[in-house]
Amino acid sequence: MTSTTYEAPWRLDRTFAASTGEVRWAALGPAESAEPPVVLLHGTPFSSYVWRSVARALAGRRRVLVWDMPGYGASEMRAGQDVSLAAQAVVLTELLDHWGLTEPAVVAHDFGGCVALRAHLLHGARYSRLALVDPVALAPWGSPAYRLLGRHAEVFTQLPPALHRALVREYVASASATGLRPEVLERLVEPWCTAEGRAAFHRQIAANDRRMTDAVEGRYGEITLPTLVCWGTRDTWIPPERGRDLASRIPGARLRLIEGAGHLVQEDAPAELTAALMEFLAAGADTGA
Repeated sequence: MTSTTYEAPWRLDRTFAASTGEVRWAALGPAESAEPPVVLLHGTPFSSYVWRSVARALAGRRRVLVWDMPGYGASEMRAGQDVSLAAQAVVLTELLDHWGLTEPAVVAHDFGGCVALRAHLLHGARYSRLALVDPVALAPWGSPAYRLLGRHAEVFTQLPPALHRALVREYVASASATGLRPEVLERLVEPWCTAEGRAAFHRQIAANDRRMTDAVEGRYGEITLPTLVCWGTRDTWIPPERGRDLASRIPGARLRLIEGAGHLVQEDAPAELTAALMEFLAAGADTGA
């Protein structure tokens, strides 16, 4: 007898015309809640899909907003599009205004961490709390594969579709320490394997470099809001030592290591990550912070 794992569909059913392209987004949980809403930010080369389990759990008590950044997932992908971390930070501030959110809690993974930090420190975005999950925050950053792809984009963009898919599959799979279920891996890979997606995959790598974190790295000591830094102990993309360093630079920040998880903590240890986030967010609800 074979068994299959059922997973509810993940759809972003709303759109927003951001400055760099159409954003697909969705809202989960009660529209009215005494607890601050939560905005979830994904990283690269992922989409909001990686937050599905955590988002649904958090939505039991509060409003949760998820979105695919321009150039990612279900959002618009097009030639000439600015998908840099600088541009994504501007889009985040636009979305917060569109949603009418003045001080939401923000949870950000991978390069979403840099997006959230830039929006806060450079564009005045206000949050009630900030949780950073294996974020891109301290240079140098980027896995060896990410740096290789960036240095030789003119070569990799010429790969035929089948080889491109194989490359993206191996790259995405390496973000997990425990191994991704086949259907999850395919869902993460598929957006990058259309005609638009193949070009977008290399575009987003070419758009980013350490200048994006250099602009804010020296200002982490200015962050005064409650901050949680979560890190997978088996992250091979960004080592856990960066988490300790980052937490030491943000006044009062707490560090939570997730044992056995790789860079994609949401997939490797969703229960542990959700528990850590719920505890952190509940502390803000209890104190009004």
